[in-house]
Amino acid sequence: MATQQSSAATATKPGLRKPVFTKVEQLKPGTSGHTLIVKVLSSNVVLQKGRSVSQHLRQTRIAECLIGDETGSILFTARNDQVDLMKPDATVILRNAKIDMFKGSMRLAVDKWGRVEVTEPEKFIVKEDNNLSLVEYELVNVVEE
Repeated sequence: MATQQSSAATATKPGLRKPVFTKVEQLKPGTSGHTLIVKVLSSNVVLQKGRSVSQHLRQTRIAECLIGDETGSILFTARNDQVDLMKPDATVILRNAKIDMFKGSMRLAVDKWGRVEVTEPEKFIVKEDNNLSLVEYELVNVVEE
């Protein structure tokens, strides 16, 4: 009897969706929820703050990493523990990534709702000449009459 009830409960529970992998060239400003498989080309630590007097504040590290796939490349902002995973020539899966705008250009980031996973090396060659972070965007307000 208990097995019938548990099977009925699992039938009404929604299942997990399969991830839809996005290519770098498909990324647009202001979008989120992207899942990508990318290679890390370079990693550069831009901010590293040590521990302060308080034990509650932890170390803050931010690195800008150039990542890409066979369609293009983009800058990824790695924070704290993500910095250790973003080693050059590593292949990573970015889950629930979002596009942040920084000084008019796109940056890819994964916040606390997303995940960065190191995976097996992929065999694609990164297209470095299509760097989406080099495209500068400008916010234009359209007034309708």
